[in-house]
Amino acid sequence: MTGPRQRDIYQSRIMPLIAHRTALLVIDVQNWVMDEDKRQKRPEFYEDARRTVIPNLQRLVAAARSHRVEVVYTVIENYTEDGRDRSLDYKLSNFFIAKGSRDAKVIDELAPGRDEMVVRKTSSSLFNSTNFDYLARNIGIDTIAVTGFLTDQCVDHTIRDGADRGFHMICVSDACATDTRVRHAAALNAFKGYCRTETTESLIAAINRDFVAAQ
Repeated sequence: MTGPRQRDIYQSRIMPLIAHRTALLVIDVQNWVMDEDKRQKRPEFYEDARRTVIPNLQRLVAAARSHRVEVVYTVIENYTEDGRDRSLDYKLSNFFIAKGSRDAKVIDELAPGRDEMVVRKTSSSLFNSTNFDYLARNIGIDTIAVTGFLTDQCVDHTIRDGADRGFHMICVSDACATDTRVRHAAALNAFKGYCRTETTESLIAAINRDFVAAQ
C-alpha cells in the first residue's frame, strides 16, 4: 500500500518568481573573455556575444534592477599575484587573470551597479571556489537565473551544482554563448534536466507577470 504523495514533489520547474528570492547571475562577461584579439579563433562566439547575448543581458539587468532583483556578477580573477590559488584545471588551461587587472573587470556595457556584488572565482562552477552559496542563503535567494559565458563550461557547471545544492536554477538560453553554436545547443540539451529554460523575452515576461501579481 502506497502512502500519500509527498508534498515536496513538484509538478513542474516553472513556478511563480518572487523578486526578493530571485537572483540574476551574470557569469564571466569580462574584458578577458571579450578580448577582440581572440576573434579569429572563435568567430561564432564573438558574433553571438556582441549581436545577441550582450544586448539581451542589458535588457535582463534593466528588468532585474527595476524590480529590485539581486544582480550578481562573477569574474575569473586570481586572488594572489602569482596565481597559486587557481584551480588545477585553470593552471592546466593556462587561465591567468591578474588580480585587479583590466582583464578581470566586467565589460563597460554591463558595468555593475554601486551595490551589486562581483564575485571572483578560479573554477568553472562558482560554487566550488567562492562563498556564493553562503551569500545567496544569507540574502534569502532560492532561484537563480543564469546567464553569461561559456554555455558548456562555467554556465553548465554552475547550473548543475546549483541544482544539487537546492536552488531552483533557470538558464536564459539566448543570454549565454560558447565557442560554436553547435556546442551551445548541445550544452543546453545536456543540462536541461537540471533547470528551467527561458529566453530573454519569456523570462522578462514572467518577471513582469509574477512580480506585479505578487504586489
